[in-house]
Amino acid sequence: MHTWIDGRLVDPTAPSVALLDHGITVGDGVFESVKVVDGAPFALDRHLARLQVSAAGLGLTGVDDADLRKGVAEVLAAQRLALGKLRITVTAGHGPLGSGRGEASPTLIVAAEGMNPTPTETGAITVSWARNEKGALAGLKTTSYAENVIALAEAQRQGATEAVFPNTQGQLCEGTGSNVFYVVDGRLRTPTLASGCLAGVTRALVLEWYGGEEVDAPIEVVEEASEIFLVSTTRDVQAVTRWNQRALPVGPITEEVQEVWRRREAELVGR
Repeated sequence: MHTWIDGRLVDPTAPSVALLDHGITVGDGVFESVKVVDGAPFALDRHLARLQVSAAGLGLTGVDDADLRKGVAEVLAAQRLALGKLRITVTAGHGPLGSGRGEASPTLIVAAEGMNPTPTETGAITVSWARNEKGALAGLKTTSYAENVIALAEAQRQGATEAVFPNTQGQLCEGTGSNVFYVVDGRLRTPTLASGCLAGVTRALVLEWYGGEEVDAPIEVVEEASEIFLVSTTRDVQAVTRWNQRALPVGPITEEVQEVWRRREAELVGR
């Protein structure tokens, strides 16, 4: 793994971020995970645009795309990744021991590591903890991920790889790190952004490249779905073949979306 912090490549095992960085003390930061294909970032423009939205939502200023692109280029030049993942993190920088921010410049971090291809099928569960679609962090990709850690641990305990949340209205929302698509009566659906789910880059591309309806519905709707799949940077389009204790097929719409993804992914490699 190679890591770039505030303009320089550093040893990822050596001390690099201040103990009083607000990202460490209170989780005051935002991030993006970016797929790497043949040594180049996938959909980097879209990820950086969403990072700026998340940063603005937290009130983080001074986040320079050019600096982050420099970090991405240097990290990827330092290691050749046939398939990997970039993590771009921006924190509020050095601050006091409390919720109030200081006046420091943001801390910029880029790291990358290799990864194995994600299986095309997986299992998922629903959890009772709710996403707050009206909360201050709704729709932002922040480093405050503790509730995701808890939910994902429960999924793994049950032999699944993803946990899916309802929102406070009991509607289907999102997974810990994925968006959910499902098929009812032959029609592909996914929750609207008003549900509180993240505006996933892969979600947006599936809607652009294949289509589908954005619909908010009770989370129980998945019990009548004939197909379900998850999408994310690392999952791409991943069929759900077990939801809780229910077995599901890899249906024709899921297979079509997977094929469209394979055919068009190269369009955004390096962009």
